[in-house]
Amino acid sequence: MSVDLNHTIVHARDNRESARVFTEIVGLDITGEWGPFVAVALGNGVTLDFATVPEDRITPQHYAFLVSEKEFDAAYARITERGIEHYADPHQKHPGTINHNDGGKGVYFMDPVGHAMELLTVPYGGWPSA
Repeated sequence: MSVDLNHTIVHARDNRESARVFTEIVGLDITGEWGPFVAVALGNGVTLDFATVPEDRITPQHYAFLVSEKEFDAAYARITERGIEHYADPHQKHPGTINHNDGGKGVYFMDPVGHAMELLTVPYGGWPSA
């Protein structure tokens, strides 16, 4: 049996703003809009469906994205150029820097409503042995 994640809904104050900020940082495009959703397709076929909801219903979540070194460097340059608050760790104890866990790079930045968006180049625990 195979189970694949198809999409997840990302709560936002303004779905277009949150989708735009995310796509500008990671170098993707908005891929569709239907009903209350602004969709961003990821490389593995999963979509993030940004939905506008009342602010009191938004609970900050954590979303982690595995990217190449080249994609990481480009996204990190955009984060720093725009002065976006970012951290090397999920507890926000190391601001303005990245981490080097498991031989790769990682960074956390907050989206417009406070979701912790993480970019990493190596999965936690490292790549599986061949």
